[in-house]
Amino acid sequence: MATVRKESLSEEQFDQLLRFFQVFSNESRLKVIGHLANGDKSVGELAQLLELKEPTISHHLSELKGLGLVNVRAEGTMRIYQLNAKALEAISKDIFARPNLAALVQPSDMTEEERILRNWVKDGRILDIPAQEKKKQIVLRWLAGQIDPDRRWTEREFSEWLAQYNEDYALLRRFLVDNGYMAREKGIYWRTSKE
Repeated sequence: MATVRKESLSEEQFDQLLRFFQVFSNESRLKVIGHLANGDKSVGELAQLLELKEPTISHHLSELKGLGLVNVRAEGTMRIYQLNAKALEAISKDIFARPNLAALVQPSDMTEEERILRNWVKDGRILDIPAQEKKKQIVLRWLAGQIDPDRRWTEREFSEWLAQYNEDYALLRRFLVDNGYMAREKGIYWRTSKE
């Protein structure tokens, strides 16, 4: 993957982020971090605090050490673990920076109008008429674009045609007329030139 764009995460950073989430998705490891944040501990002390077996604690510490979040020092025959707060801060500062998190996904090439239509129109049907005026106008503009500009409709024909887009065809018809997309005279409807 390497660096795709200047603002994207490197493959190493991406892998580190994934590993971070895998390591932190375990409740026991989070508790180990919490106990180490309160002070250095041995495997035995952590096992007693968490009521887990020492080999299980050793496994969790190994995972944390793999991310550089835990340091170990020998004291006689015991190994004492301590939280590497600087590593935790570095991960937070570097990888969890907003631009880096945003770089985890490709930016959408869709316009705002396309995103709104994707949410409100499925398989050529309007799911619902948006209450928010801006979104409603986008949906109405889309619907108006489906209308043959050369055709003249009776109210019944136009209502039947609108029903294929939403069951509330009367409301759609009213919105199209009120917003200038359709004109009406003596029971005949036609598409205006409004875009």
